[in-house]
Amino acid sequence: MRRRRARGEDEEEVNLTPMLDVVFIMLIFFIVTASFVKEAGIDVSRPPASKSTKPAKGNIVVMITGNNQVWMDGRPVDPRALRPNIERLHAENPQGSVIVQADQESENGLLVQVMDAARQAGVESVSLAAEVVN
Repeated sequence: MRRRRARGEDEEEVNLTPMLDVVFIMLIFFIVTASFVKEAGIDVSRPPASKSTKPAKGNIVVMITGNNQVWMDGRPVDPRALRPNIERLHAENPQGSVIVQADQESENGLLVQVMDAARQAGVESVSLAAEVVN
């Protein structure tokens, strides 16, 4: 009788080894197959300048790409919606200025449109970003 009880108690335990094996294999699978998301953004080649100052943090940065797309806060923005977006960001940081990073290949008309939207949004300080040439 004692032997039967001892076997019965041993059989009630759950063997977790196969489950842990599966969990580790799944963990390795997900680590190996994970795709790292690249943040949305654009590369703008700024025009060269002989003199430049580094702006303070907290500014509103508007980028214009070579194919005339306007980007703010890491996302594309319709040029007609620039003024409300700049007004919203300016309301959050009234001391901040607008910095326009225009690609060398972008159209000057769009650059003027961005600067006008910034002025109409009530921002007094609008500046252009440039690449320093030594």
